[in-house]
Amino acid sequence: MPVRHVLLAMAVAVMWGLNFIAIDASLQHFPPMFLVALRFALIAIPTLLLVKRPDVPLRWLIGYGLGFGTLQFLFLYWGMAAGMPTGLASLVLQASGPFTMLLGATFLRERVSGPQLIGILVAVGGLAVVGWQRAEHASVIPFLLTLAGALGWAIGNISNRQARAANPLHLTLWMSVVPPLPMLALALVWEGPSRIAVSLTDFSDPGALAAVLGLLYTVLIGTILGSGLWTWLMSRHPAGVVAPFSMLVPVTGMTAAWLILGETVTLPEALGGILVVGGVLLGSIRTRKPALPLPEPAPA
Repeated sequence: MPVRHVLLAMAVAVMWGLNFIAIDASLQHFPPMFLVALRFALIAIPTLLLVKRPDVPLRWLIGYGLGFGTLQFLFLYWGMAAGMPTGLASLVLQASGPFTMLLGATFLRERVSGPQLIGILVAVGGLAVVGWQRAEHASVIPFLLTLAGALGWAIGNISNRQARAANPLHLTLWMSVVPPLPMLALALVWEGPSRIAVSLTDFSDPGALAAVLGLLYTVLIGTILGSGLWTWLMSRHPAGVVAPFSMLVPVTGMTAAWLILGETVTLPEALGGILVVGGVLLGSIRTRKPALPLPEPAPA
């Protein structure tokens, strides 16, 4: 890739890494389930009005929206609201790579090469270390919720792969039409109308402005600009050249969480993180025979 394209890929990784900081800020004011509905509603409304629906089977469009949009962010936001550290959340979500390869091998009969299988095992080992540390020093529930979010992302990746959209950005935008209604229904039942109403009408708390700015960052920078640039790069270079830059996302996320939020990780968590990143990178190795590629990353 030309140097300017390398810099763009690195910029997108930074945008997506900082996205976790923005999510953390938004969760200080908005209930997590309602925040997911609000995030995607802000994208879905202009998409319905301005963007032509992609010519893909409806079942894969809905599957992508339910997996990537609904399940991933339901569990990610829930996990972070329940106490999952922001930096570790950006790391654990990378489990979507091994999950995608396993789902592809199970349901699509995609062949997984030897290096990919080793990569899966290494990444799972790293996740086990991080999960063990969470259980030792804090509740393991937020970790498991975030891991469930990674599985939702993987389900979305499989649906995205099966959709085979001619314009992936249009598919990403139209995916946002799926989450708002089910997430709003869940929010009304789980979080209650009064809590939702307060989050929309009372901005007197000190973190309210940061929460709104975080939401705008997530929508405009993390999703629209970041996804747009990433799709542009993927259309001009092989996926195997662009996709590894996504491994800078947890590096950025954990560094930003340390600098901005003062989060620290234990030595075993850091070692587990290295195993996760290394395992996902190893899983991206391609062979001459067709194998399941590293899933196209998407913003948090």
